[in-house]
Amino acid sequence: MNPSIKRAVHSIPDDAWQQISYPTAVPDPETGELISDAEVAEIPEYTAFASRKKAERVTARLIVRRVRDLAKPATVGEQGELFPVWRYHPFFTDNPAETLQAEREHRHHAVVEQVIADSKASALAHLPSGKFHANAAWLILWAMAYNLLRAAGELASAFHARATTATLRAHLVHVPARIARSARRLTLHLPQRWPWQHAWTHCSPPSTRRPRHPDVH
Repeated sequence: MNPSIKRAVHSIPDDAWQQISYPTAVPDPETGELISDAEVAEIPEYTAFASRKKAERVTARLIVRRVRDLAKPATVGEQGELFPVWRYHPFFTDNPAETLQAEREHRHHAVVEQVIADSKASALAHLPSGKFHANAAWLILWAMAYNLLRAAGELASAFHARATTATLRAHLVHVPARIARSARRLTLHLPQRWPWQHAWTHCSPPSTRRPRHPDVH
């Protein structure tokens, strides 16, 4: 959102915005909140890098998605809002698809990029190892661990369903617990004031969730 893009966005007429709905809510890149509705418009010919020499300038489509800024309340006291407050998320593309379809494809790419970034902070950080079979093994282990952690996050809480792999490891895997053996049974002792107790127990089978002792969950 540099000054040139801001001027271009504010030049879009009000009747050019099209409503778009997402079948499954998508996370807002600024707030992390899930959104299911937005508005999209485009500037068919926007010239990027205009400050450079003519050969280095690029003209293509500037597609803009805007969502209501929920941080700004719609009403204050008895007075309603004078005008809606929006946050804008533009992207520059030469994708020939229709405007709404191009925006949906961009959303899909953004999700994939987030997964790749998250993966590089975990098992894929070991790549490349210089050995083909080692690379293949790390890739398989990453896929297994990623899917298991995502499933655990969905079970744990709404917060963990959107959390990164590093957060899931810190909250649900690196558990500050002590294992005790008694009568051929294993008992897991957890701290009483552990902040992720309830989220962690949601990942366990129902038969194991009943505490047997004040510090056993």
